[in-house]
Amino acid sequence: MADIATRVYNHHWKIDPIVRSLIDTDFYKLLMCQSVFRNRRDTHVTFSLINRTKRIPLADLIDEGELREQLDHIRTLSLTRGESTWLRGNTFYGKRQMFRPDFMEWFEALRLPPYHLERIGDQYELTFEGAWPEVMLWEIPALAVLMELRSRAVLHRMGKFELQVLYARAMTKLWEKIERLRAVEGLRVADFGTRRRHSFLWQDWCVQAMTEGLGEAFVGTSNCLIAKNRDLEAIGTNAHELPMVYAALAEDDDALKRAPYAVLADWQEEHDGNLRIILPDTYGTKGFLENAPDWLAGWTGIRVDSGDPVEGAEIAIDWWRRRGEDPKTKMVIFSDGLDVDKIVDLHARFSGRVRPSFGWGTLLTNDFRGLTEDDALAPFSLVCKAVSAEGRPTVKLSDNPLKAMGPAGEVKRYKRVFGVGEQVAREVVV
Repeated sequence: MADIATRVYNHHWKIDPIVRSLIDTDFYKLLMCQSVFRNRRDTHVTFSLINRTKRIPLADLIDEGELREQLDHIRTLSLTRGESTWLRGNTFYGKRQMFRPDFMEWFEALRLPPYHLERIGDQYELTFEGAWPEVMLWEIPALAVLMELRSRAVLHRMGKFELQVLYARAMTKLWEKIERLRAVEGLRVADFGTRRRHSFLWQDWCVQAMTEGLGEAFVGTSNCLIAKNRDLEAIGTNAHELPMVYAALAEDDDALKRAPYAVLADWQEEHDGNLRIILPDTYGTKGFLENAPDWLAGWTGIRVDSGDPVEGAEIAIDWWRRRGEDPKTKMVIFSDGLDVDKIVDLHARFSGRVRPSFGWGTLLTNDFRGLTEDDALAPFSLVCKAVSAEGRPTVKLSDNPLKAMGPAGEVKRYKRVFGVGEQVAREVVV
């Protein structure tokens, strides 16, 4: 096990690059990339960094030269033979050869495309533009780089012993969370913390701690590299990116209304079982389910990722019942801003009514709140989203209006098309 404090004290990017592999990414990204490669590989998209927490002046904290070094390093990466063998031959979700030969041949030859970086005031404008399958793979490593460089900027001011104490406190804090979760009977929790982690080494430590502390209750990690290295299940399905781009490509309002279901129709052609998880909140959960085709009710479950998680799960339960399905057989994956209290409460409320599961993200792999005098390591909300497709803006409404994105006119149009009325805003912590 790495001595993280010593490694941090001696950090040099060539020894400890932030992103070490093209599979140092979330599993759902690779699943979605294969789907895009199959169905929309020539679509031209633009991704952009969005700092929702404006009080964090990233451009003041992070040296531009160091940021460019890390991004340039990522562009040199390609799959190793061992990584390719793992992807080609491993069993994922009970399925061998999850990744098709034509996709793997493309992936093995891939180098990530160029980026555009510019300082605007105290923030960075970071964008990626090009063919969708290539550009989408920048999202997770770009976020990981910005988050870790911010951490390193704070840690650089600390001495060797101060770092030892800091990490000892952080380890104790996480272990106390794990001890609380041990008492939850029937718990299923996975690491979803790659994109906004404190650092790669810390995420790896957190995963090892969860493995030892929770045993079978810890079902895996979304990080492919850590899953490979630690012989764990790689966990993940799909994300908002797919319906956002499909919707942007729609030619009229009728096509726009059908777009979220077209995404899942394409997905259904490739995947079954526990990979058939609906993410319904891109344009409002209630409206999505009310207008959903009957075949979607037969899917394995739903991921609740914004808005009130209790309300989202109750809406799903009611929808399944009205569609003649037994909610007790369905999986509900909670993944928005989770920490131990919320996990315990949601499990107690829904266990026995559905099959609850938890994707624990930022507050697993980046909870240094209260551990520095000025709370300089507290996590913040940073995303990298598809902002246009074929020159048309993308839109996300979400069940939480504070997570909405897109031009005001298009947001208004999408709300009309998808029948989204008044929404309750919830604080976006991470």
